[in-house]
Amino acid sequence: MKIRFFSVLVAGCTVCCPLMGVLHKLISYVKAVLPIKVSVSVLKKYKDVEGAVKIEEVNGEELVKKFAEEMEEMLGRKMKSVKSLAEAAEDADLYHEYNETLEFDYYNSMLINTVDEDGNPVPLGGEFQLEENEHFSKLAVNTQQSNIQVPTNVYNRDPDIVNGVYMSEALNDIFIDNFQKDPTLTWQYFGSSTGFFRLYPGIQWIPDENGVVTFDCRNRNWYIQAATSPKDVIIVVDVSGSMKGLRLTIAKHTINTILDTLGENDFVNIIAYSDYVRYVEPCFKGTLVQADLDNREHFKLLVEELHVKGEGKVKNAMMESFKILNEAAALGQGSLCNQAIMLITDGAMEDFQDVFEKFNWPERRVRVFTYLIGREMTFAENVKWIACNNKGYYTHISTLADVQENVMEYLHVLSRPMVINHDHDIIWTEAYMDSVLFNTQAQSLLLMTSVAMPVFSKKKETLSHGILLGVVGTDVALKELMRLAPRYKLGVHGYAYLITNNGYILSHPDLRPLYKEGKKLKPKPNYNSVDLSEVEWEDTEEKLRTAMVKGETGTLFLDVRTSVDKGTRVMFLRNDYFYTVINETPFSLGIVLSRGYGQYIFIGNVSVEEGLHDLLAPDLTIASEWTYCETDIDPAHRKLNQLQAVVRYLTGKEPDLECDVQLLQQTLFDAVVTAPMEAYWTALMLNTSGMDDGVETAFLGTRSGLMRFQSLFLSLPRSFLTSTDKENMFTLDHFPVWYRRAAEYPAGQFLYYMPRQETRGRGHTFTWQTHTHTHTHSNTHSPSQNTICDIDCYVIDNNGFVLISKQRNDVSSYPITRKHTENTAGVLFSLGFDSSAHKKKGDILQPCDTEYPSFVYEPSVKETNSIIKCGRCQKMFVVQQIPDSNLLMLVVQADCDCSRHPLLFWLFLLYCTVHNASVKCDRMRSQKIRRRPESCHSFHPQENADDCGGASFISLSTSLFFTCLTFAALVS
Repeated sequence: MKIRFFSVLVAGCTVCCPLMGVLHKLISYVKAVLPIKVSVSVLKKYKDVEGAVKIEEVNGEELVKKFAEEMEEMLGRKMKSVKSLAEAAEDADLYHEYNETLEFDYYNSMLINTVDEDGNPVPLGGEFQLEENEHFSKLAVNTQQSNIQVPTNVYNRDPDIVNGVYMSEALNDIFIDNFQKDPTLTWQYFGSSTGFFRLYPGIQWIPDENGVVTFDCRNRNWYIQAATSPKDVIIVVDVSGSMKGLRLTIAKHTINTILDTLGENDFVNIIAYSDYVRYVEPCFKGTLVQADLDNREHFKLLVEELHVKGEGKVKNAMMESFKILNEAAALGQGSLCNQAIMLITDGAMEDFQDVFEKFNWPERRVRVFTYLIGREMTFAENVKWIACNNKGYYTHISTLADVQENVMEYLHVLSRPMVINHDHDIIWTEAYMDSVLFNTQAQSLLLMTSVAMPVFSKKKETLSHGILLGVVGTDVALKELMRLAPRYKLGVHGYAYLITNNGYILSHPDLRPLYKEGKKLKPKPNYNSVDLSEVEWEDTEEKLRTAMVKGETGTLFLDVRTSVDKGTRVMFLRNDYFYTVINETPFSLGIVLSRGYGQYIFIGNVSVEEGLHDLLAPDLTIASEWTYCETDIDPAHRKLNQLQAVVRYLTGKEPDLECDVQLLQQTLFDAVVTAPMEAYWTALMLNTSGMDDGVETAFLGTRSGLMRFQSLFLSLPRSFLTSTDKENMFTLDHFPVWYRRAAEYPAGQFLYYMPRQETRGRGHTFTWQTHTHTHTHSNTHSPSQNTICDIDCYVIDNNGFVLISKQRNDVSSYPITRKHTENTAGVLFSLGFDSSAHKKKGDILQPCDTEYPSFVYEPSVKETNSIIKCGRCQKMFVVQQIPDSNLLMLVVQADCDCSRHPLLFWLFLLYCTVHNASVKCDRMRSQKIRRRPESCHSFHPQENADDCGGASFISLSTSLFFTCLTFAALVS
């Protein structure tokens, strides 16, 4: 609503009485022109249908269980699809005979639909039909055929690749059959242990700017978690003088590659050694830390800073590693499953056998994997002996190109017990961003979780070798999963959220995984390891987190302060938390219902004919992100928006659509009772004499996600309610800010609101709101700059935001604050909020706590005044409530120079204080309560431990052992 404010002359030294009078006129105008007429019209309509209305109390315990059951059913369908893929892949391999000279042309996803200089299809290319598909975020796909992606560092004609691709052709029919049975499936895939990736539906794979494809399915969390049980890993790296130059570069790359194979169910530490032993991160001395994304990225930064010096003495480093692992097992810390030491060196050159005798033999509970760095082979036998006598694996890495394949070997060794026993554990991953979708800007399916299952060789002759063929899986878009907890059932402030067995967030309205760098969106470093305690911070004793991580079912009540409008405003709510586990998964579901609006649901009943008539009004829309009707099951429905789908269902044109009957009933009812708005707004537009020329737009929202919106001047753009302004729209995560704030405001009073947006070069805007959630869009005019007695006048809202001031450029969406707070404690209260955020330090984003100070006016204080000292002078200010509104009049003497001690300053009140070392250390090394995966496969008596790298098992005789040591001493 654009309101013309009259020029005002402040008379005498009074408290801006004329300006206050203008505000009274404004409020009178708003009452007379819009809300009262609107309210009367709407209330009369409610009265007409009063007999068909009932109010029901929401049962949170039943609701969360119902949501969890529906999610379990949905996720169960995905698990069933994955099982069918695993069975088909294992059968296909069982009957496939390996052929060293096999030739087979397959569709390579990088080469399809490309031709050579003569116009002929390139090898492994050919015509591959691609069509845009709504279900796959409008990506061009082929739903009749999968195709193959091979990393650049893997030869796409290698016999292992060709045989694997040929064998896995059998999966095509299973992919299609699964998709027909469950059209909500997204990507299905088979990641081979040899490096190729079969993806359905087939797509065109786009390389990076250098023409390189670095994506390797074996590095993905779904592959690694399915291929191995949880693990504790100590990486021991040689940083002696002989490791300089390329060797150190290769060693660093090896460490980073190992880190990439770890996930949130794993634990890790890194030790560097030369003449002495030191931890790469001193904060983590003597312990294991969770290998979540945050810690892994932290390690990578520290590894880059490693430098070489001195003589390599591995014995003490190995002893320290065994002590860490033994202590973790004794204290019940870490993964309590596989334990491994990764030794990265250019040669073991001292007597270390007694370390293994003391700490690891005869059980050999800790596996030792060794990586010999560089072209020199002098100490190869020594390094092999370490691995082969500790149930590990030896590899020789002479170039950077060798790193990837050699590191992956350790996963095959750790998978042996599971493969031999044919334990087909189904795993679910933490939330992650699909790199293909992210790079193609198809971000509506951005955050995913994957369900995966290992694929084993069934051939009896290779049983003891435990051959892992690969991993099959499918993705679940978390956005689609959260649709099963619809917003309208949770109320204005309610929401649903999901966490993992580690307490990390899968989905939560306060999880913001992206940040802006220039014009590009990028994922935050720890976007998928944000703990529940970091967003539900009112749960100070972590009772909620602990219960959910343990998989319990229950309820909890909390008084909370919640921030809205991107952290600049605060609301005080009384929330009930209901939670339960989702069976057959590591996930727990929680829902929040606020006492008041969240406790009850308003149900009305009107005829379809009457409701449909009003639903087709031109000023009406419904929430595009909500699921009124399921349009994703039948491909023919995927081009329909929600309003179109609802109309086609109600008119009988699409009777097969699956629709939410309760939500449709509520929407039709809201359409009927708000129908008078259209006629009223139309009359305003036609009767210009009855409407002030400052009114720009009007809009209304209801709990069913219905919105009525009218631009009262057609030449003006809809600058406020746009699809890019998610804060002011009905979304999966929240009701609009204006709706939420109005719901908590006393009935019959007006809430004025300044949207947070860039206002330079345009009219400054604010909105008013009433308890009935009707709103207008505004554009203020400044009062006269003429003042008497040097008085500055401001009209501010109850959160301290300036709506009107003497200077036009003072009118902004920034709050007004005071440098000093003495004598004003009863007026504005400052509240701090912590949330997960990041601050840029150089080119590195560092996790930190972001504080959002918010100011809240105490409504019981009708008027207050005080004196502020500014250097050698002092000035008086007066604050007075403006009746029937959330506005305050602030008057300040302007005759005292406070430039050095400013009374008022403009500040975007968002600042980030990076943790000091001790706080950051505590966060990263903390081991909160977690629920470990149920299965662990770390040992099998039939395992062929002789397969440890190189030609065969190596028995290092005493004479040979001391010969190696003597030679080492001479060389050094």
